[in-house]
Amino acid sequence: MSDPISALRASHDRLAGLVAGLSPEQVTAPAYPSEWSIAQVLSHLGSGAEIMALVFDAGVAGTPAPGREANPPIWDRWNAKEPAVQVADGIHSDRALLERFEALTDDQRARLRFVSFVGEVDAEELARLRLGEHAVHTWDVDVALNPAATIGPETVELIVDRVGGLARWAGKPIGRSLVVGITTTDPKRSFTLTLGDAATIEPGAPDSADGELVLPAEAFIRLVYGRLDAEHTPPLGVSGVDLDDLRRAFPGF
Repeated sequence: MSDPISALRASHDRLAGLVAGLSPEQVTAPAYPSEWSIAQVLSHLGSGAEIMALVFDAGVAGTPAPGREANPPIWDRWNAKEPAVQVADGIHSDRALLERFEALTDDQRARLRFVSFVGEVDAEELARLRLGEHAVHTWDVDVALNPAATIGPETVELIVDRVGGLARWAGKPIGRSLVVGITTTDPKRSFTLTLGDAATIEPGAPDSADGELVLPAEAFIRLVYGRLDAEHTPPLGVSGVDLDDLRRAFPGF
């Protein structure tokens, strides 16, 4: 799926299906990471959708986007909701943002610009920014209910080609330098992962590497997001590098 807005719809529908009919005990049970309950994941997605909707509406109206000072009151209001309300309102807020994207005309998708946390972007890029977070947090809920869960296949291709930007922010020093050749399947991609004072992921195989890692693309995404612990690692090929070093480089957030 190459359209981020369509992929965002698929991820929303997946999440809504997961939480439909959950019991009060289930919504307060741990998600992934275990510091958050399923309800708190939905609260996070719901408040995030509300904040992005403010950015979206400002872009459509051609008015200044709200500053970061608008965020804490929104977070406080969502944190104060009861768990069942966090779930219901999270789905509602998520859907409301999605429907904003879906209502855009082709002209608006090409013309409008939005002020995001990475700078000025068009509508498709804003949807991509939402999609990465949405798909991974949907997995956070899914895996708590289904231990063999994977990131939704409808989102993986759009996310895996953007992990380089995330790595620069999420990667941590591990005390030594490494160059790792990464090959993914479903879809097939090649990357060069370099670890040192910072982490970088560049497209293409390295000229030389300390090690090699072959794994499904969705698992590579989870590695960079700090979600490839031993219990949730699929069969993969690894040589010349300790997978635990890579996990330490991407501890998650």
